[in-house]
Amino acid sequence: AARLSGGENRLVSLPLSRIRVIMKSSPEVSSINQDALFLTAKATELFVQYLATYSYKHGRGKEKNALTYSDLSHTAEECETFQFLADILPKKILASKYLKMLEKEKRDGEVGDDDEEDEDEEDENE
Repeated sequence: AARLSGGENRLVSLPLSRIRVIMKSSPEVSSINQDALFLTAKATELFVQYLATYSYKHGRGKEKNALTYSDLSHTAEECETFQFLADILPKKILASKYLKMLEKEKRDGEVGDDDEEDEDEEDENE
């Protein structure tokens, strides 16, 4: 593999210094080969391009001739290939809906906790 010269850095749009910082943040990584850095940057660019293209083609943004956050979040939720991004690209919801969801989970959790305590007491009695 050829060594990167100053001109080859232009083959990627992402800043290599930032990618190096991200890669070095992993405790398993002690040093980073320039070729590995370049290939990681290029692969990341291609992945982002694929995600954007897929989301645009399968989303509602195509009607508006724009790619929207909701297109990306819908892709992450619906497409098996991108489901690992569902936590990173959650669907937007109103704060009021989120608070209602939290209240419901809390109520359901309290009921579930009571049931578990009853089961524990029954186990102790036996």
